[in-house]
Amino acid sequence: MKRQVGAKNKAEVNRPHQSEGDVNFSERRRNWSKDNIDAPSRELLLRDENAFLHQSVSTPCLNTIKGAEGAYIIDGQGRRYLDFHGNNVHHIGYGHPKLKAAITKQMEDLSFAPRRFTCEPAVALAEKLIDISPGDLGKVLFATGGSDAIEMALKVARAKTGRFKTISFWDAFHGAGFGASSVGGEQLFRGQAIGPLLPGTEHVAPFACYRCPYGYEVNAEGEPDLSVCKTTCANMIKYVLEKEGNVAAVIAEPARAVPYNPPKGFWQAIRQACNDAGALLIFDEIPTGLGKTGRMFACDHDDVVPDILVMGKALGGGILPIAATLCHPDLDVLGDYAIGHYTHEKNPVTTRAALTTIEIIEEEGLVENAATVGQYALDRMQDMKSRYDLIGDVRGRGFLLGIDLVKDRVTKEGANDAAEEILYRAFDKGLSFKTTMGNVLTLTPPLITTKEQMDFAMDILEDAIADVSRQSRA
Repeated sequence: MKRQVGAKNKAEVNRPHQSEGDVNFSERRRNWSKDNIDAPSRELLLRDENAFLHQSVSTPCLNTIKGAEGAYIIDGQGRRYLDFHGNNVHHIGYGHPKLKAAITKQMEDLSFAPRRFTCEPAVALAEKLIDISPGDLGKVLFATGGSDAIEMALKVARAKTGRFKTISFWDAFHGAGFGASSVGGEQLFRGQAIGPLLPGTEHVAPFACYRCPYGYEVNAEGEPDLSVCKTTCANMIKYVLEKEGNVAAVIAEPARAVPYNPPKGFWQAIRQACNDAGALLIFDEIPTGLGKTGRMFACDHDDVVPDILVMGKALGGGILPIAATLCHPDLDVLGDYAIGHYTHEKNPVTTRAALTTIEIIEEEGLVENAATVGQYALDRMQDMKSRYDLIGDVRGRGFLLGIDLVKDRVTKEGANDAAEEILYRAFDKGLSFKTTMGNVLTLTPPLITTKEQMDFAMDILEDAIADVSRQSRA
């Protein structure tokens, strides 16, 4: 029997879209590894592959690492990379001396707090988070990771509203647990092999003005004409809230980590729609909070206060895992039940790490640095866009930055191969970052990044973009 035109084999149909990170099984990855990985590192990578369950993005690993300091990582071969990836945990840089000293002292003073007991660092951290958070968020719970913090937020939203449904975005990541995967919208975490996820987790297309899911175009500066599109992406959420009914919460990243900024007025419209429908608004600030976008929280740009705000990643200073769920006091409604009650919920060492991390961010003016140097980077990226047709769009805020590569500016077809080529050229020159959606060079520098370091990174990217552009024309 002849194969039908356009038919896909089973492997092609079942393979999820690689949205979260780089393709780690490509021919270019294999060639780069062959040229750059020495025998000891190759042996460790093989041991890693044999010992760990295989999963997308981290199997096989890119390389080994033996050092991390400030804005840099050092691989198993001793090569030094300016780290513009860092999983968004390295806001204050790796191994900050004040943080290490605080953790060491706390371990000597009090290393653990059993459940049923509280301790000074845990209470002080809760009070500090309430102080720096937007609006009147005034109640806190801690967890060891963002995924668990999201799960707690969902429990609170259900309990407060008496409802179970949620609305969230396709292509969003909110964690790896069943609840977090259910409200998340990435295929990598919602695979067919996993089976049914939570009921009532409805999804809509996200805001993505450059490639608007609803078909609207942007102007030459990459901005939407709101008089034409009428913020359709926000209206769709309002429409689903009304038609679906029984929705406990809308949950989303206030600035998408792809990255994408929301169109003007988007979150104000969603806040009002949630109020009208009796639904809560949950902001996932796990990757974007604590200064990443040039404000303490990404939602501060839009002057919108959620009912629940979740943070994590950088909260532990790039050393220890800790996350937090902040709620409006009116949501303190589950006193007779256990919402999280994690073993390390009020761990004095992790809470001390988080408290010290916030102190460092404030004392060193890192939020302001992200705003200033981030704008400088955006200006350089815009200049590159004006000279290279390979760049379809540049976007971001602070140190959440993206360069969207295209084969053609009219069709906006993603230049995935070019993005991967530029990634490995950057590795060779000492810059680490990741690609998302296959074609977006996603840059998330630590908040300590200087203008000189940013120039180093931008020079590497421009040289690579120029070379790849010349190759494509040849």
